[in-house]
Amino acid sequence: MSHLYLIAQIAGRAVAIDSEQVESVVDIGEVTAVPRASAHVRGLAALRSRVVTVVDTQSALGMAGGSPARRAVITHVEGHHYAMLVDALDDVAPFELLPLAHGVTLDPAWRGAGRGIVERDGEPILAIDLASLVPGYAGPN
Repeated sequence: MSHLYLIAQIAGRAVAIDSEQVESVVDIGEVTAVPRASAHVRGLAALRSRVVTVVDTQSALGMAGGSPARRAVITHVEGHHYAMLVDALDDVAPFELLPLAHGVTLDPAWRGAGRGIVERDGEPILAIDLASLVPGYAGPN
């Protein structure tokens, strides 16, 4: 059964994000650093009269350098809004989520976030769980 996915780019890689995890897509303005926050947290930003935590997805994936991205996918996890930085946004389309095939090895950076794949024009795209990139998120109970 098909479901809508947002195709985005993170660290130069196409990823599919379940539309149920996407509240909106925005350009992030000024970000205020938060002392003693996780290294994955770029800071806080004002967004439509509320404050969101800005998460550097590349850092959350364990990649060095961090992301210079200013675009973000807004998601809601455990009662809080997060702006998950992405390099670019590509498309929204229906796809069927397929399991990761046995023997497919993901780079350690992507292993915790990967949930399966979707195929677009014969190209496999890793489907990720945005919540897995939120610092301190332990998963559903």
